[in-house]
Amino acid sequence: MSFPDTSSDESSAYNNNLHLTAAGMSFTYIRNNKGPNIEPWVTNFFIMFSFSEMAWKVKANDRPYHHLPEFKKKVFLCIKKSRYSGNAIKTYKYNVLTFLPLNLYEQFKRVANLYFLVLLILQIIPDIATLPWYTTLIPLVVVLGVTGIKDLVDDLARHRMDKEINNRKCEVLLDGRFQESKWRDMQVGDVVRMKKNDFIPADILLLSSSNPNSLCYVETAELDGETNLKFKLGLRVTDERLQDERQLAEFNALIECEEPNNRLDKFMGTMLYEGKRYPLDLDNMLLRGCKIRNTEVSHGLVIFAGADTKIMKNGGKTRFKRTKIDELMNYMVYSIFVLLILVAAGLAIGHTYWYEAIGSKAWYLFDGKKQDSSYRGFLMFWGYIIALNTMVPISLYVSVEVIRLGQSKFINWDLQMYFLEKDTPAKARTTTLNEQLGQIEYIFSDKTGTLTQNIMQFKKCTIAGRSYGTDIWNQYADRSFQFVDHSLVECIRSGKDKDVNEFFKLLSLCHTVMVEHKDDGLVYQAASPDEGALVTAARNFGYVFLSRTQDTITIKEMEEERTYEMLALLDFNSDRKRMSIILKFPDGRIRLYCKGADTVIYERLSPKSRHKETTQTALDIFANATLRTLCLCYKDISADEYEAWSELHQEAQVAMSDRDAALDRVYEQIESNLMLIGATAIEDKLQDGVPETIAKLAMADIKIWVLTGDKKETAENIGYSCSLLTDDMQIHYGEDCKMCKGLHDNKHGGMSLQIDFVDMACECEAVICCRVTPKQKGNVVSLVKKYKKAVTLSIGDGANDVNMIKTADIGVGISGQEGMQAVMSSDYAFAQFRYLERLLLVHGRWSYIRMCKFLRYFFFKNFAFTLVHFWYSFFSGYSSQVAYEDWFITLYNLCYSSLPVLLVGLLDQDVNDKLSLKFPKLYLPGQQGALFNYKNFFISLFHGIFVSLVIFFIPYGAFLQTMGQDGEAPSDYQSFAIVTASSLIFTVNLQISLETSYWTFVNCFAVLGSIAIYFGIMFDIHSAGIHVIFPSVFTFTGAASNALRQPYLWLTIILTVGISLLPVICIQFLHKSIWPSVGDKIQRNRKKYEMELLQEEKKKKAPAFERGRRSRRSAYAFSHSRGYADLISSGRSIRRRPAARGIFQESIREVPQTAAENI
Repeated sequence: MSFPDTSSDESSAYNNNLHLTAAGMSFTYIRNNKGPNIEPWVTNFFIMFSFSEMAWKVKANDRPYHHLPEFKKKVFLCIKKSRYSGNAIKTYKYNVLTFLPLNLYEQFKRVANLYFLVLLILQIIPDIATLPWYTTLIPLVVVLGVTGIKDLVDDLARHRMDKEINNRKCEVLLDGRFQESKWRDMQVGDVVRMKKNDFIPADILLLSSSNPNSLCYVETAELDGETNLKFKLGLRVTDERLQDERQLAEFNALIECEEPNNRLDKFMGTMLYEGKRYPLDLDNMLLRGCKIRNTEVSHGLVIFAGADTKIMKNGGKTRFKRTKIDELMNYMVYSIFVLLILVAAGLAIGHTYWYEAIGSKAWYLFDGKKQDSSYRGFLMFWGYIIALNTMVPISLYVSVEVIRLGQSKFINWDLQMYFLEKDTPAKARTTTLNEQLGQIEYIFSDKTGTLTQNIMQFKKCTIAGRSYGTDIWNQYADRSFQFVDHSLVECIRSGKDKDVNEFFKLLSLCHTVMVEHKDDGLVYQAASPDEGALVTAARNFGYVFLSRTQDTITIKEMEEERTYEMLALLDFNSDRKRMSIILKFPDGRIRLYCKGADTVIYERLSPKSRHKETTQTALDIFANATLRTLCLCYKDISADEYEAWSELHQEAQVAMSDRDAALDRVYEQIESNLMLIGATAIEDKLQDGVPETIAKLAMADIKIWVLTGDKKETAENIGYSCSLLTDDMQIHYGEDCKMCKGLHDNKHGGMSLQIDFVDMACECEAVICCRVTPKQKGNVVSLVKKYKKAVTLSIGDGANDVNMIKTADIGVGISGQEGMQAVMSSDYAFAQFRYLERLLLVHGRWSYIRMCKFLRYFFFKNFAFTLVHFWYSFFSGYSSQVAYEDWFITLYNLCYSSLPVLLVGLLDQDVNDKLSLKFPKLYLPGQQGALFNYKNFFISLFHGIFVSLVIFFIPYGAFLQTMGQDGEAPSDYQSFAIVTASSLIFTVNLQISLETSYWTFVNCFAVLGSIAIYFGIMFDIHSAGIHVIFPSVFTFTGAASNALRQPYLWLTIILTVGISLLPVICIQFLHKSIWPSVGDKIQRNRKKYEMELLQEEKKKKAPAFERGRRSRRSAYAFSHSRGYADLISSGRSIRRRPAARGIFQESIREVPQTAAENI
């Protein structure tokens, strides 16, 4: 079969049809062709087929192309618009016309708000209106108004931000020349010019730059939070042909790529230019949200604009997390709904029978309406729904949000969680989860960078069977030096030990570190702290990495500068756990250097390799000291072997399907029969306070699981060093457990087997999961949440921890050495693991106690207030007549009883922060949910029933057949309403005083102020002046002054309040005396414990870990990220003359020193 030439544009349509119809044969041919000599048309054919389904097409410098009918999509009915978004963005939700309807619609989606809207409508109906409409309207308007103002302020900020971004300026190539244009006017297919420190306006294909080989440096802080620079590069063909304005104006390439998506780590496409196709990947793309750095001028082609850009695609809503208290509170509100309906139905039935027996026969009750008793009962049902509506607290949700906001601010303002070294305060990134911090049962923690500092120091090494760094020959040596073995320096300086020289030569050559020449020396930019530590170690021992180009690496070997030709760079990834470099020496030799984890290196060693046993012994010793190890080896390659392998390597590099797997297979072929040189040992120190924090959390009955990508031995030794594991524990390994084996063998993981596994693991005091991928970390968290119904917290510092942070009930990010992705995905963030202790045992516990106390009291005060109507109905013919004045009902939850309970929710604490940390057992009630549950809810209900009984029946008895001192009977309805209302205000405000554990001036002012506000407003609305202005609204003219001048009624109020509070006082006294809680005991001996704390602070704490306890082999960091090999191999990764600017904030900085000075 013959195939047409794919290099001509005229045959492109024919080729596309041919590829589709002949696809099966072409794949068969490629599979059967094992050799390297694949025909060119097959490769072309395969590439074309691979991208035939890529529907996103962009043509350079051709705006009309993107408005062709084939690129239009239906919007509504027959209305169509281009599928390519403009570059203007819109993140705001409302405009002038839509704010009111949309915001009200969103607020009325909440059941409580909708319920009160229905009540308001019912109150307009005269036949069933038992309360004036304003008694519901005013609280509803206040709640809607506060929420609406908050939403409006937030949306105005979004409007301002959108306007500022859309009006930014950029140079766009129009009519053959670059013209200044606003971002919002930019379109897909435009060629743009960007300058240093410019923000990137869209997702742009980099064409060329002012740097050699079209290298471009970008800062991705707005995209992923990381401040270290990333490297992007243009294709060689665009770099060579698209440098000036004329060439860019004539550029007419067609880009075919994937549809817009939210994958920040992936991009696949091809560029058809001058009859040839060129593969595109993420290294060629400049993403919106990034910033151009250290590159004077860059040119690019807009691929995705506006809403199609990756940063905007990532702007979707994340999973909304709810607390257990939230869920419980919602169920309780539903229970109140049911209770309200049952009570209203019972009273309606009572009215039906009452009217049948009494009401219809009493001539003085005749209202002129011809309605039978059943219909009147039906109307009374709705009347009682209105009268008893305050059982459902309209202000509950708003008050909860205010309390949570305040608690979040307290976390942000806590100076004891502020990390001075990095100027990093704690940050509550959400306001909805604070009380859940007091209920944590399981903590899932990353190891590297979370428990440890992720700052690597070269400590020991073994070379050709001999260990270095283990003997301290000078008793006066400063223990702060990183390396303390003088014999190694002597070996290097003598030059007699070839193995030692080869060892450090490997460290200086086999890496993907980037280097910049600063005024004060060299600055290394490494893909991981491990890499930087090893290259820095080689540098300090006289093997200094100086520079690299596309195909060379230059180092200084003991003051002698040498350049090696780089033939191939086999980069690290999490599956390979190693990296290699193939170099051509100045004398023509070809050698492969390899470094990696001991497990993968030992599998690939030659049978002739020496020192395997001694090196393994050294690895065990290093691991016992919790050091991270790395094996180094080499292999000499003949020219013929390299040529044959190089052809396979080139084929794998151009593979468009599963390219990574193809490269791994080729790498596997050359990385065999290696010769062992030695191993390195790097120390990753624990963060300050980690052992003490873990010990305290364990005492609080919080179980800690460590999820790490490291080997079992590494994680186990870290477990001992941080006090997660102790000598008293019995260690069980997964490979020794039949259940774990069954779970591993069962790929689908049967539910019963998963349950058994989780039950077994949760019985352990501590669990360490080793060699887990980021996805598996999230799966472990999901298993515990699913089967144990436990409250979980995940904490990590890197991008590999994002999955488990988002999966857990609460995610905590540590701003460490691995960027800010974990922080940006978290609910809470701080700089050190030790702050977790204070976050949970202080802020979490306080927040839980405050919220529980607030909710219990809130339900109580509403029941006590509302159920007075219920008792009154037995004496009013079940007529839905209310027991209070209308304005009292309106203002009760807004003014008279809201502030004291709000302050308790914000400020209350049973013991101070120091005692909270000293006694972790105080945390247990939160885990058990003991302070707020259905039991507490019903206690609040019955407490409210009791208080409402007292508040109604004592004044009722006092008013019965009573004569005032002026000879008049004060037993009128209005005086009765004032006495019951006044008794209620005194009772609920004094009740919250009894519940308050931590008194401040503000609390005292709130309680007394609420009572004063009540009397002030009451006398105002009962005055004659306001009655004259609004005679139909304010009907209690002079009632307050008339009633409250009677000493008899004041005695009634005092008696009512005293009887209401007396049982509570007695119960609290008996409870604290006979059945005191842990908190009660601590409060009783508070001064004694505070003195003990002062004495303990003066004592020095003993070390938590003694080295040399066990012999375990450590392993290379499996969390090592992919290096810069792709950029280096392409030849576009290093500038010839880098600018001397301090842009590498996370870089490794070392001033050159001689080896002798370092020891």
